Amino acid sequence: MSDAVTYETNGHVATITMNKPDRMNRLDAEIVDALHQSWKRFMATDGERVAVVAGNGRAFSAGADLNAIPHDLYRAIPGIGVSVDKPVVAAVQGWCVGGGMVLTTMCDLMVAADDAMFSYPEVKIGFSGGLISNLASRIPHKIAMELLLTGEPITAQRAYEVGYVNKLTPADEVLSAATAYAEGIAAQAPLPSRMLKRFTAEALPKGPTEQAGIARVQVEAINTSADGEEGIAAFMEKRPPVFKGE
Repeated sequence: MSDAVTYETNGHVATITMNKPDRMNRLDAEIVDALHQSWKRFMATDGERVAVVAGNGRAFSAGADLNAIPHDLYRAIPGIGVSVDKPVVAAVQGWCVGGGMVLTTMCDLMVAADDAMFSYPEVKIGFSGGLISNLASRIPHKIAMELLLTGEPITAQRAYEVGYVNKLTPADEVLSAATAYAEGIAAQAPLPSRMLKRFTAEALPKGPTEQAGIARVQVEAINTSADGEEGIAAFMEKRPPVFKGE
């Protein structure tokens, strides 16, 4: 796995950390792919029940790298790029911008530093992938629209007041507090936890880009499967295909 994202396990908790602090963890192709692989690893590891996602350095993430915008950003997002029915806790310090907010919006709980700032400035830039529309199903509609349509940031305190953040801590305690949340959840029965997350995900409305991302992942899984390769090879070789459901 790329050093752009680190992956650590302690007991039943996996900690997934964006690791480009000199770039404020801007979401480039390397981080997007590394996050995608991390979510797949998390889901494939039975003993890991809860994940904490964090950013190394003075920011959680400054959003998409505008010098090399990753047009497959959805692949980095749990529940969109990878089906994740295990609980995920976000640990946010500093700035959480654009795609970083998309990532935290898809987390189940969030701990933020009391001086953290949240921003979705795409209306000021003239670019948006649309994934953030699901914010309106997580916090009051008019608060979401104020944030999205003005492009103005909100403080961690405001985010806490409107229910976007579960807990505020000093910056140097964010990761430990998020880990404590994760350990508390991991100590509970994992099967109902996962079922309740799945049921809640079904109950939440999904925006057009979110639905498209989920569908695209499923289509790509078929088109890149061993059966897909076999079918094309058999057609070209004019022979019956041998499908294995793989």
